[in-house]
Amino acid sequence: MHYVMGDIHNDNQKFVKMLNLISLTPSDHLFILGDLFDRCNSHPEPVEVYFNVLKLTDKVSIIKGNHDLWLAEYINNYYSIPEKKRKKLTPYGYNSFELMKARLTEVDMLQLASFLNSFAYQLEIEVEGKKYLMAHAMTSNPQIEHPLEFYTMGIEDSDYYLNGISGYISLCGHTDSSFMKGYGGTYSDEKEPS
Repeated sequence: MHYVMGDIHNDNQKFVKMLNLISLTPSDHLFILGDLFDRCNSHPEPVEVYFNVLKLTDKVSIIKGNHDLWLAEYINNYYSIPEKKRKKLTPYGYNSFELMKARLTEVDMLQLASFLNSFAYQLEIEVEGKKYLMAHAMTSNPQIEHPLEFYTMGIEDSDYYLNGISGYISLCGHTDSSFMKGYGGTYSDEKEPS
């Protein structure tokens, strides 16, 4: 079975709840549509999200989201400057960096950045004769390359977004599905898992 999940945003409680609900078997595979980190102000647990993703090893494929990209860039920038100058650096705009830096070593943080940078911007798979494209914000015909922001942030043209890619089923995270429902999109399941 193939499972698709998007935008965990530091919420390890919901992430673990979903992992328990789907209960991955050796033949299952999970695709995460990006944004593992940032946000979730009520109970952020970015280190636990990171460790739980690592435990999934080859059962998971992760797409790079805009927050993953930003966090990796900030980590690499932070550790590339002398320690004395780090205090002058503009703080990261979300809670993930400080929460992780408090528990992880510099080497661990740089490994995290490398891990985040290893994510694909778009994946193409075929399941039971159907072709799927997965990206964080917007998919593209595999023959056409776009700037990275296209895949991580999308574009404002909702017609492009809703028309899709001929011959593919597109799966994206990033935008709250209630927004897309307003443009004629649909929910696959309107209930939150219990």
